[in-house]
Amino acid sequence: MNRNIKKLQKKLDISFQHPMLLQQAFTHSSYVNEHRMNKFQDNERLEFLGDAVLELTVSEYLYNKYKNYSEGELTKLRASIVCEPSLVEFAQSLGFGSYVLLGKGEEMTGGRSRPALLADVFEAFIGALYLDQGLEAVRHFLKKYVLCKLNNEGKPQVIDFKTQLQEYIQQRSMGHLSYRIIDERGPAHDRQFVSEVYMNDAMLGEGMGRSKKESEQQAASKALSKLTKANKE
Repeated sequence: MNRNIKKLQKKLDISFQHPMLLQQAFTHSSYVNEHRMNKFQDNERLEFLGDAVLELTVSEYLYNKYKNYSEGELTKLRASIVCEPSLVEFAQSLGFGSYVLLGKGEEMTGGRSRPALLADVFEAFIGALYLDQGLEAVRHFLKKYVLCKLNNEGKPQVIDFKTQLQEYIQQRSMGHLSYRIIDERGPAHDRQFVSEVYMNDAMLGEGMGRSKKESEQQAASKALSKLTKANKE
């Protein structure tokens, strides 16, 4: 078993009965492809399961907590919690990126901090925890690490990178921002949008998400990191 997986269990104060499940949750397909002789399993099936478990447990929590909310209100609230930017924020707050097993190519292209990868790892972890210890353990984990991050209206306190980028540009009178959807990938039920953000005619960042809004948020995040890093140098 990966030594980092032991560290992660200690960090989260969770002891897996089947540690290989946890290791699988943090194993990217690129790593499996480069280590075929070792018969590793990637986290894609766990991600599929975790997505459903996460939706169920969050739905249950919202249903019990917001008794006067309509179906539509609960649906919107759940969507704001299980959307990619929120899952990325949760994964980042737990440092999940540093525990992922990646192939060399994916590592070199910054896969460890790629939003879609982090969101998938978070869902895979939820799937692994459910298989290992059941729904009650998932409820406990979410209450400790996720639901505590919701504001009074039940919405996750996710960073609004578009607003931060806009303020950064305006404060320094650097120019005009614009966003462009440059690609749509995948089947209709699992669409991925690719966005670019421009300052005047210069492309600052690219993002991908399950909606146009999510992809623009990720593009803005990349642009903000690029600008702040350049400003420090």
